Amino acid sequence: MAMDFSWFCMLVLVLVAFFIDYGGAQNQCKELRCGHNSPPIRFPFRVKDQQPNYCGYPGFDLSCSDKHETVLELPTPAKFSVRKIDYESQEIEVYDPYNCLLGKLLKNLDLTNSPFHVPKDIPSDYTLFNCSTLDRKNLDGLVPCLSGSAYQIYMVDSYTSIEYLPLVYCTKMYNASNVPFSIYRSSYDNLLLKWYEPNCGPCEAKGNQCGLKKNGTKLETECLDLKKSKGDSDKIVATGATLGAFVLSLLVIVAYRVYSFNKLEKENQVRIERFLEDYKALKPSRYSYADIKRITNQFKDKLGQGAYGTVFKGKLTADFFVAVKILNNSKGNGEEFINEVGTMGRIHHVNVVRLVGFCADGFRRALVYEFLPSGSLQKYISLPDSNSFLGWGKLQEIAFGIAKGIEYLHQGCDQRILHFDIKPHNVLLDNNFTPKISDFGLAKLCAKDQSTVSMTTARGTMGYIAPEVFSRNFGSVSYKSDVYSFGILLLEMVGGRKNTDVTADNISEIYYPEWIYNLLEEGEDLRIHIEKEEDAKIAKRLAIVGLWCIQWHPVDRPSMKLVVQMLESGESLIMPPNPFGSTGQTKSNASKPARRMNLELETIAEVE
Repeated sequence: MAMDFSWFCMLVLVLVAFFIDYGGAQNQCKELRCGHNSPPIRFPFRVKDQQPNYCGYPGFDLSCSDKHETVLELPTPAKFSVRKIDYESQEIEVYDPYNCLLGKLLKNLDLTNSPFHVPKDIPSDYTLFNCSTLDRKNLDGLVPCLSGSAYQIYMVDSYTSIEYLPLVYCTKMYNASNVPFSIYRSSYDNLLLKWYEPNCGPCEAKGNQCGLKKNGTKLETECLDLKKSKGDSDKIVATGATLGAFVLSLLVIVAYRVYSFNKLEKENQVRIERFLEDYKALKPSRYSYADIKRITNQFKDKLGQGAYGTVFKGKLTADFFVAVKILNNSKGNGEEFINEVGTMGRIHHVNVVRLVGFCADGFRRALVYEFLPSGSLQKYISLPDSNSFLGWGKLQEIAFGIAKGIEYLHQGCDQRILHFDIKPHNVLLDNNFTPKISDFGLAKLCAKDQSTVSMTTARGTMGYIAPEVFSRNFGSVSYKSDVYSFGILLLEMVGGRKNTDVTADNISEIYYPEWIYNLLEEGEDLRIHIEKEEDAKIAKRLAIVGLWCIQWHPVDRPSMKLVVQMLESGESLIMPPNPFGSTGQTKSNASKPARRMNLELETIAEVE
């Protein structure tokens, strides 16, 4: 936190210096604004019909609307208003106040003849929910143009924790995969565009003014070093005094927040130390922060980053590698750390990641796991014709191993462990692609004979979370919530993370698991490229088991013990009741076929 405070002070000083330098800038083409709160307009932009051509660069014309908004025209049917222009990063943020930006951009955004580009970013997965309008006014993710008078459509990151999104009266519609983040931002009617020519960013970063080169024979730019006059200096003194008072106020506020943060963190530190004293008998090694830096070679090899920390590759000995997760010290009150250490200390199973040690050195906390070189299952969930496809036999082995790991968590420990975050990202693979369940930060312990657990806040990842976790109308929270998440994971393994086009035209497109169910119910194949008959049987088995696991009501889902039996059984499995057509039925009517299936499986288990 002290480092963050230092960076803040440096940032403030840089901003002050930039403001002073910029305040004395003089340019023949003066900076304009369409309105008081509108972004400043300067080179490479110009205001069409108000400034001469040499004030801007070709293709960078802006105009002012009757409402004093800044308007940019792109090769699309609509005009876009400008919210912000970042000259140093060479980015412009636009929005569409009259049309559905999301619906249009997912269909087509033709920037062929434009100097602007959508920044290349990593695509992500999103989940769409249909919600009632009750108490939804301030929830992030609303897509107004896809919503109606009696419902609202929300589009949220599938890997966002459900505890921050109270979607109690919502129905999951479908997942949208591989959607660029820039396009997702457009669901809020914002779109970030970038330009590369002319390259004036370095000039702007120095506090200078970029412009067309005078007497140039072609389009060339130059960086103008603007000098300050005596009159400008007087203005700077007055502005500096005002800005100095503002900065001083900010520093006081930040200093108070630092003090409050340190006080709270010390309380958390005492809490963690007490826990670790009781934990000594469980024997994972405790490391100092100096040890962690040595193990990771000063954090040289970064493996990834998530919401709760950053993971680095480390080495304990010449041939024993580890993955070190450095936890964000600004997250929570230590509960995530205590959950992870306390839970994993009880676990010893081939399909669960081994906790080698931990660090609780002052404010710094870290977890040391065995290193699994093949990475997460997420990398290998793909269609059969892709290069990363592992083969149906290997996928079946992985699914069986995950199921055995979850069964162990539910039945094999002194206390039942509910994971609450089963997803491909949290399944790691070793050299032989043996799956190991990881990340127990959201886990919860309960007695084996305890049928339900109480939860004050929802926990899990959007897209994999069971309905009852965020709405008790579907039943009580229990180990069956992990079963639901495992079912979604199985269907993703079968479908290769099928991409869904999310536009206004196909808002009613069928949910992919429901599409699988309809095909199987009608006796058709899964329409996946499968050459061998045996592979087709494996895909069908994984799909049927997945559909059993995602029944809406927990009582209709099998236990993980029964899931393991279903996966390894050589017999044909019966189809589950339709989990998509029974949500409006009464619980008793919808549950009869599922209870019959459970009784049949339990009878098989007793005979065996």
